[in-house]
Amino acid sequence: MATSVLTSWLKTMKRIALVVLVLTPVWMFLIWFFWPKRKLTVAIIDKTVLTTQAQEHISFNWILNHEKFVKNNEHLYNPSTDYFGFFPEENEKFRLKGLERFTKNQLIQLSADADLVYLTDAYGIYRNEWIKHSDTKERSGIIYGGTSDADMQFLQLMQQNKKLIIAEFNSLGSPTSPIVRSEFEKTFGIKWLNWIGRYFAVLDTTVNTELPKWMIKNYLLQHKHQWPFKGSGIVFVRSDDRIEILSYPADLTFQMPVIYATAEGKNYYQLPEKIKYNYWFEINKLNKSYNHSIANFSIETNVAGTDSLLRWGIPKTFPAVSVHSNTDYRFFYFSGDFCDNPIHLFSAYFKWVEYFKWMFYNTQDPEERKSFFWKFYNPLVTKILNDYYQSRMQ
Repeated sequence: MATSVLTSWLKTMKRIALVVLVLTPVWMFLIWFFWPKRKLTVAIIDKTVLTTQAQEHISFNWILNHEKFVKNNEHLYNPSTDYFGFFPEENEKFRLKGLERFTKNQLIQLSADADLVYLTDAYGIYRNEWIKHSDTKERSGIIYGGTSDADMQFLQLMQQNKKLIIAEFNSLGSPTSPIVRSEFEKTFGIKWLNWIGRYFAVLDTTVNTELPKWMIKNYLLQHKHQWPFKGSGIVFVRSDDRIEILSYPADLTFQMPVIYATAEGKNYYQLPEKIKYNYWFEINKLNKSYNHSIANFSIETNVAGTDSLLRWGIPKTFPAVSVHSNTDYRFFYFSGDFCDNPIHLFSAYFKWVEYFKWMFYNTQDPEERKSFFWKFYNPLVTKILNDYYQSRMQ
């Protein structure tokens, strides 16, 4: 008798669990759908959009949509259309709709209308990436890219209007002109040290056919035609195309860069104490009278690796997230390609989906980047936007 009662109870509980499992996403969507919308006029600048999926700024759009920030009291932001920059079309055609076509008066009007600007990716589009059947691992002439004079004028107007400014890798590096770069550095108190870098899980050229050919070619020319790498490592590229590599475990005690949050980063911006980072980054130095960092990159080296960094003039620790220290305007700079994450907009339309973030990534894969979005980028940018929106409503 007791056994049959227990069996019946277990079957009932399984049915309830199944119903909850099925209905939870439905309720999460309905709550998100009826959640109040909030108008926030956002100017997104992205010059590196190869497909209509707009992967290079989709992380930011995910947050805008998830938080119900809308562009005109009604409509959500569309990552394929709501930005300034390069617009891909079929059959290798494209449209350029950047700020370069704006007059001075139009830039002034845009800076008055916009609540914030996010310069997500100024690297641009190159011919070998755009023309079909080209070798994408080789370098070629540029079609469009770089932080322009018009972009810089707009950023300065937004600064004068005390609007929110967010910029990230690659706003300062090539192909941005030295004149515009210098103006950016002077205006916002951040100095690029002429180095960028990236982690590669496999440096063996016979195994990893995705390694950039220009990187391999330059390294061989600069290092007596020797390529001694098999495992993982961090590749550093200087503005004059100098290539240097730290390999694991010969030079590194941990195979990829680690981002450590400061006390402010952890306590206020809800960042994890540390997190791995395995994509493109740049090495910057802050003017401490302008900005401070709330998270820093760390290259975890042994004695040999530390000696190499010293010889190349690369610091072991450098800013990952920089914040303007005063209240005269709001400025954030991300020293990595933070907005480019392999995520999908679909999950944005479920309230509190971030509590189930563990379902969306596998941390055992050293090349996965989704965990960075869920653990670092999403809480950081969400906090920035919500704080700014609240300040605008006061």
